Amino acid sequence: MTHQGKTSGLEFRRHDADQARAIRATVEEVYRDAYADAIACGDPFDSPEQFMTRFDAYTSSGRGFEMVLAYRDGEPVGQTWGWPLGPDTAWWRGLVAEPEPGFTEENGTRTFALSEIMVRHQWTGRGTAHALHDALLAGRNEERATLLVEADNLTAYRAYKAWGWNRVGQLRPGWPDAPVRRPDPPTASPTQNLTGMFGVVPGRWRTCSFLWMGEGPGRRR
Repeated sequence: MTHQGKTSGLEFRRHDADQARAIRATVEEVYRDAYADAIACGDPFDSPEQFMTRFDAYTSSGRGFEMVLAYRDGEPVGQTWGWPLGPDTAWWRGLVAEPEPGFTEENGTRTFALSEIMVRHQWTGRGTAHALHDALLAGRNEERATLLVEADNLTAYRAYKAWGWNRVGQLRPGWPDAPVRRPDPPTASPTQNLTGMFGVVPGRWRTCSFLWMGEGPGRRR
C-alpha cells in the first residue's frame, strides 16, 4: 500500500499481534526516535522499557491488535496501532460522565480504540502522522473509533480536530504511571487533571453532533 501527495513514497504495512511482536525491535527503534525528548526527561512512564512492556501486553492479550508501519525507501518512519473494544474493556474506566445511556457498552465490533501514533523526528510536519492515521482506520469496520489525548496537549487536539475527530468527554486513565496534569495554581479547574477523549469522524464520513462519537470507518458514505 502506497500513499500519494505530500507523503508520496511512503509504503504502509499492516501487522497483526503476532507479526508485530516479530518486529519488536523496529517498534522500539521508532519509539526511541519519536519520543526522544520525552525519554530524556526521565519520566518512568516514557522510558523505552515501560513502553515496550505495554506493547508486549497489547500484543499478547488476544484483543485484536492491529498495527500499521510507514516506510520510506525501506526505512521505518512512523507507526500506529489500536484494537477493537470488547465487552470487558477497561477503556472507559474513569469516564467523568457518560454522554448518553449505553455509550460505553461494547461488543467487540462497535468501537475501535486508536492507542498510539508516532513519527520519527525527521518525518514530522510532512503529513506522515495523518497518513498513518488514515491507513489504519481505512481497514477497520467498526461503527466508531476513540482515542485519548492529554488535556493540555493543544497541538494534538488541533490536529485531531482537523482530521475530523470530535471531543465527547473526559476521563482519568487508571494505568500505572499514567501522565496526569496537576492543577497549577491550586484554584485551576479540576478538568485540568483529566485526559480528553474524542470520537472520530474523518472527513469522508458523515459528521455527528458534539459530544457524540461520529460514525466511523464501517459506515463510510
